[in-house]
Amino acid sequence: MESVRRSELDNRSMKVDPTKVQDIAYREVGAKDPAVAPTARFLLRHPAHIIAMGFGSGLSPVAPGTVGTLWAWAAFLWFQPYLHGDVAYAAVLGVSVMLGWWVCTITARNLRVHDPASVVWDEIVAFWLILWLIEPTTGWEQLAAFALFRFFDAVKPGPVGWADRLYRGVDTVRDPAAWRKAGWGIMLDDLVAAFCTLLVLALWRAW
Repeated sequence: MESVRRSELDNRSMKVDPTKVQDIAYREVGAKDPAVAPTARFLLRHPAHIIAMGFGSGLSPVAPGTVGTLWAWAAFLWFQPYLHGDVAYAAVLGVSVMLGWWVCTITARNLRVHDPASVVWDEIVAFWLILWLIEPTTGWEQLAAFALFRFFDAVKPGPVGWADRLYRGVDTVRDPAAWRKAGWGIMLDDLVAAFCTLLVLALWRAW
């Protein structure tokens, strides 16, 4: 009787499809896990969430990217008098880009979404870059820069769309560096949108 049971178990083990066996080493937070809702509680759970979500502006139920860009505009007007010279601006933006990669990586991983709409630090840094490089300027030129940037970021034509797709398909289940790549991807397309905006504004001024 025992030999019969052992034979049945052996037969069952032979029917296991090895292609369907998942290595437990890869059972971490990945793309196949359900997404987490961006809420005020989630925002306050980690300092990186607060920064990445634009100090709450990314929680807007309508057009969080636009709201985050408006927040960036207001913040720029506030800290502008305290920054003197291009070196100060470059230092702030350099730190903001590196900080952005870190906070976007952590927040996207915890939300389990490659490029969450609630993460708006990328829009914030990109618009700061625009406002800095078009100085000296008028309020109307800043408004034009805002409209152009939102167009390039939302529609994603040409190189902006390429940058947006570059890291969107990373395998967050099997690639240990996938979320770090996704963090760069979040920042990259907005920086490309910023340079496209600056190019249009430069052509406008030259004309």
